[in-house]
Amino acid sequence: MTEQKVAIVTAAGRGMGAACARELAANGYRLALMSPSQESVRLAKELKGIGFSGSVANEADLKLLVSETLKTYGRIDAVVNNTGHPPTGDLLSISDMDWHGGLDLVFLNVVRMARLVTPVFVEQGKGAIVNISAFGAVEPSLTFPVSCSLRAALSNFTKLYADRYAKSGIRMNSVLPGFIETWDVTNDVRETIPMKRAGRVNEIAKTVGFLLSDDAGFITGQNIRVDGGMTHSV
Repeated sequence: MTEQKVAIVTAAGRGMGAACARELAANGYRLALMSPSQESVRLAKELKGIGFSGSVANEADLKLLVSETLKTYGRIDAVVNNTGHPPTGDLLSISDMDWHGGLDLVFLNVVRMARLVTPVFVEQGKGAIVNISAFGAVEPSLTFPVSCSLRAALSNFTKLYADRYAKSGIRMNSVLPGFIETWDVTNDVRETIPMKRAGRVNEIAKTVGFLLSDDAGFITGQNIRVDGGMTHSV
């Protein structure tokens, strides 16, 4: 009998994170969820998983999440690194504090999580990680300078990690959403999207679910855009 898989999802209280949690639960995963609010705790209870209140920018919270997941389930098979939005502002007016805060929120959270779960994956001989990034990783915008800069770094880390651990049966990919329905998408923004609409959170979740599945077993190190065709680069 195949043991039921276990997935960690961060920033899982609402939006894309919650949609990913629901998708993975529907796919048969047992869940460990975390978000800064109590929403992930409530969702975990609904989905018969475990939930925690904590921040991906806090290394101690990540350590607790991983250790309690192992204590409860004895294994970890998948991780969805979701997070919030870093500070915005005029390019040179952004403080060092905000840049460093963005580094913890967008980039180092993934590095720290990888340090924690990779030994588990190596021992199991298999594991998969999906990072929820953003379209700005490939087409930077002055509207989101911290996000664009650090998500570009995340794309490179994704490729480096994937190359380093592929032989151990471990995969890492990043999903780059465009404007999603949970964002305040104006009509002007919709006009820049070839599909003329915002993306749906379940469309992100379905992509994440696929990338974590064995059906995507030969996909690693990729940065996959789910943006309705908005980005122009190829």
